[in-house]
Amino acid sequence: MTHGTRTDTHTQYLGERRDWRETATHYALLPLRIFLGVTFIYAGLDKLTDSAFMKASGSGSIGDMMRTVRDSSAIPALVDLSLKNPVGFGYAIAFGELAVGIGILIGLFARLAALGGALISLSLWLTVSWASDPYYYGNDLPYLFCWTPLVLAGASYWSVDAVIKRRRQQRAGY
Repeated sequence: MTHGTRTDTHTQYLGERRDWRETATHYALLPLRIFLGVTFIYAGLDKLTDSAFMKASGSGSIGDMMRTVRDSSAIPALVDLSLKNPVGFGYAIAFGELAVGIGILIGLFARLAALGGALISLSLWLTVSWASDPYYYGNDLPYLFCWTPLVLAGASYWSVDAVIKRRRQQRAGY
């Protein structure tokens, strides 16, 4: 068996056709962006429209949920901080999820949006889903790792960021 150098990994130029591998690589993060964007928009809207959730106490409230997970979380001090104003914390999470979801879906400040999504997922993993046993039953840890490629790569295709970059390059004469 002979090993050699691949010659089909060149950069795409105008007018050239791509094979299916190049096209798939080109758009590989798009399904992840769509899934995370729609999911975080839905999660934010779900919290904002749930009258029981945005209360300091009562069945289904953010306050009761945080009190329930306080002793089993990795960082009880973080939960204590949220319990100082559970309704404010609930609104912060909901609007944060909306901002992250919209940002990553349209590709506006995509890396920053992905970092925000990763931080939300990290904080929820360390508080709400920390006690999941086994650990892979909790969904916040996989979300955290889903954000990682988008933090690193951003949204370079079908995004507002790409349009802004293209316009800057045109003005600079590239």
